[in-house]
Amino acid sequence: MRNLDITTLRSFVAVADLSGVTKAAGFLNLTQSAVSMQLKRLEEMMGIDFLDRTGRGIALTPEGEQLLGYARRMVALNDEIVRRLSDEEYEGEISIGVPHDIIYPAIPAVLKQLRSAYPRIRVNMVSSNTSELIPQFQRGAFDLILTTEPTQGGEQLCSLPLRWMGAKGGATWRRRPLRVAGGRICSFRPRMLSSLEDAGIEWENAVDTESDRTVEVTVAADMAVCVMIEGTEPPHLEVIDHGGALPEVGTQFINMYGAEASKGEVINRFADLLRQGFGSFQHRNDPNVAQRRIG
Repeated sequence: MRNLDITTLRSFVAVADLSGVTKAAGFLNLTQSAVSMQLKRLEEMMGIDFLDRTGRGIALTPEGEQLLGYARRMVALNDEIVRRLSDEEYEGEISIGVPHDIIYPAIPAVLKQLRSAYPRIRVNMVSSNTSELIPQFQRGAFDLILTTEPTQGGEQLCSLPLRWMGAKGGATWRRRPLRVAGGRICSFRPRMLSSLEDAGIEWENAVDTESDRTVEVTVAADMAVCVMIEGTEPPHLEVIDHGGALPEVGTQFINMYGAEASKGEVINRFADLLRQGFGSFQHRNDPNVAQRRIG
């Protein structure tokens, strides 16, 4: 009978989450050699290499990737038992800002998991545009924010392609000038229009609005097309199978700001859940995602 040690699993998770042994040691308040020894004992006990040390950085082996999911759950369950039985449940409030277009599908599941771990926690979530969330975060209005940006910023959670969206079975995308819909302050709009102009496709505005719901309604009525991050489209819209008739619009990064380890247990746990949620989202939309490297 071999028994896994929670302290060792916690070190393994920290190494994976914090990109290496050095940062993990600082986060856990241990020496670097102590963390390395724990990982070595874990591998020796199981007779499996969980870390690939052949490259410049440390990478999880396929077995390490599999262990990581189990380790997260075991550490979380351990912490939950300690809180519940010692009556040390966290009670407080955290604030998060999320762009409206990436709330689904990851955020509801993440909030449910957080509430399960911290039943008394209050979450104040604000949905807005990236251009508004970043300055508010810089003024201290949020503990954490997620953003959708054309470049990497903060901590990158995933990157996904932008796709042309239309009504289910719609035909508007075939017509010229192409009728497009996009919010006035939507960060996707300039890229959408620039791609059309570069491709020499004549276009016209179908709606002038700041409301994303108005954009969705217009597109769902087959009165226009729009651009969204792949996998975030509502059920009444679909990715247009245009066969190259419309230009590529590029890739969008989903970034996270504010996940410093110094912010405490709850923020750390929330950040971990967001990493898992959007990591799973990326894999569902891109089955060929390369093995994650840990620097």
